[in-house]
Amino acid sequence: MFTVGFFGTYAYEHGSWKTLSEGELPPLAEPFLWIDIHDSDITSVVYAPAGTGSGVAYLGLTPRTYFENPSASDPTDVLQEAAGLAEWWALSRSGDVPAKQAELLAFLAEDEDPNAFEWAESEDVAEIDDGEVFVEVKTRRFLAALDLPVPDGLS
Repeated sequence: MFTVGFFGTYAYEHGSWKTLSEGELPPLAEPFLWIDIHDSDITSVVYAPAGTGSGVAYLGLTPRTYFENPSASDPTDVLQEAAGLAEWWALSRSGDVPAKQAELLAFLAEDEDPNAFEWAESEDVAEIDDGEVFVEVKTRRFLAALDLPVPDGLS
């Protein structure tokens, strides 16, 4: 039986989430965070203001890796995006921005060789964390790290 992964698109602005149509990115008031989950493998994160980041980051896999196509997305710079996301977080919170940057860095996807994601035959599936398999789990953890609530439909 073929199963389809999770898909969902959400925008956080004015202190609350709204559910959008798949892939929809309407004009949003800054500061905002937009997440688009694709097939339980990619979460695209768009945020503004971007600060020192580009305003786009990925969780799980990057489109370049997932689609095995270098033109599917711009190359990633996880250090730059972690810095930008930490600055975004600090817009409405006080805290240690460098520590938040280090925490967020652990969630961000880098461009990788697509074959690097094959599980080794000897690897015990029971030992694999759900956040490494289902990007929606990683996304919930990422939102918790940003001190944001989880949108309805993603809980």
